[in-house]
Amino acid sequence: MTSSALERGSVLAVESDPGGGFVAPGLGEFYPEPVATFSLLGVDFEITRITIILWVATLAMIAFLVASVRKPSIVPGKLQFVGESGYSLIRDGVARDVVGPRGLPFAPFLASLFFFILANNLMAIIPFAQISPMSKFAFPLVLAAICWVLYIYIGIREQGAGRYFKDILFLPGVPKPMYVLVTPIEILQNFVVRPFTLAVRLFANMFAGHMLLVVFALGATYLFTVGNFSAVFGPISALMAIVMTFFELLVIFLQAYVFTVLMGTYLNGSIEAEH
Repeated sequence: MTSSALERGSVLAVESDPGGGFVAPGLGEFYPEPVATFSLLGVDFEITRITIILWVATLAMIAFLVASVRKPSIVPGKLQFVGESGYSLIRDGVARDVVGPRGLPFAPFLASLFFFILANNLMAIIPFAQISPMSKFAFPLVLAAICWVLYIYIGIREQGAGRYFKDILFLPGVPKPMYVLVTPIEILQNFVVRPFTLAVRLFANMFAGHMLLVVFALGATYLFTVGNFSAVFGPISALMAIVMTFFELLVIFLQAYVFTVLMGTYLNGSIEAEH
């Protein structure tokens, strides 16, 4: 595949190298050429294909949620049922069961987080998009930063700054000499590892899933067009592409839910003091 095709985000165009071999997809797909550029307050910004996909996914999910509650009825229709089921999953399964008795006020935020990630993850298997914005590290990192600021703010608001940071720096029940070892670990875990792993988990799964789909799809195209005995293996690669698409669909939902559940556990720790 040529570098220009990769940079345009093509997932189907295949071109062999001069030696006639298969050219595997590279990282150029995650760094497409900008569609538009502009400056704001002296900072240069670029709008790329991935940015547009994120906008489309977000607007589509907002439109779906608005449509699902536009004409609510006691006996819900299919659209209302799907929307209410998704919200109930997060409200009952995360806000109530994970965050705790005081978690219901966080249900709208957690549901918004879940639906936003889900919509963008689904773009990985949508024709003509075929890439999730969450497979580019910047987007999960921004989400993780928002969650990081929120759970620290909630912890300070609910417990007070002194008690919140005291419980983090000096875990109750730990012998005082052990604080030399435990305190740096707790600082690292709460303020660095948590947001970083939250972002990396989502990014790595969507990145790996996208690369697998691209490899099998491009492999099938190459094997069918290479013009020798390799064409016999084309159906196998095509079948694997289909199988991986269904597997990716499972990962899409799972990663959106896991990200939301982890945020729920962090909120729980911010609301409830350590015992």
